[in-house]
Amino acid sequence: MNYLALDASTEACSVALQVNGKTFSRYELCPQSHSLHLLPMIDAVLHEAGIKLAELDGLIFGQGPGSFTGVRIGVGVAQGLAFSANLPVVGVSSLQAMAQLAYIKHGQKQVLAAIDARMSEVYNGYFVLDENNVMQAQKGEAVTPPEHLAQQLSDVVVAPFYAVGTGWDAYPEKLSEKSGEQLLALKINEGSPDILFPSAEAMLAIGKVKLELGQGVSAEHAQPVYVRDTVSWQKLPGK
Repeated sequence: MNYLALDASTEACSVALQVNGKTFSRYELCPQSHSLHLLPMIDAVLHEAGIKLAELDGLIFGQGPGSFTGVRIGVGVAQGLAFSANLPVVGVSSLQAMAQLAYIKHGQKQVLAAIDARMSEVYNGYFVLDENNVMQAQKGEAVTPPEHLAQQLSDVVVAPFYAVGTGWDAYPEKLSEKSGEQLLALKINEGSPDILFPSAEAMLAIGKVKLELGQGVSAEHAQPVYVRDTVSWQKLPGK
């Protein structure tokens, strides 16, 4: 089965293509310019593999959470490509993809992902490897102040975990406050995580399992997952 995965949910922009068991990929850090890079990257991997979009069996996209604009770009491109080639689509969480990458690169089976969500919050999720070698969330993904992360996950984090994501670098002091010290005591890797962003290659590993289980949907049903559904803006003084 041949699948294309794409992601623009964070500062990283990436695509991965699986054709006849071989993987072709592109990855680039390009904040605020995903719309300029994503389609050329897709064209590049299709050309390298010598395959046309219509010859694929499904499309996988990064559904968020992450940058609102980036997530919308990724979903929009996925919908356009899927409509044009009549492909089923499936979304993959950016947090889950980082956890999957920790398994692919380091063999880690218990991962706590935290992405800087701005406004002094982090998108977070705790993932454990299942029998299909896919990372699965042990609790619903959430957005929370970093100092409340330990309380948010205290009932599911029961063993040493591997940390991934930009949240660990963005809020090191807040993550160590109060009960956070107990959480950090379970953290395996010290210092800055080596996995800061999701990748389409990791999404490919997750998404192809979902597609082969029949979980694909038509393009019009491709939906982003923002986690933070509403944002309250304070009116500036004098405005």
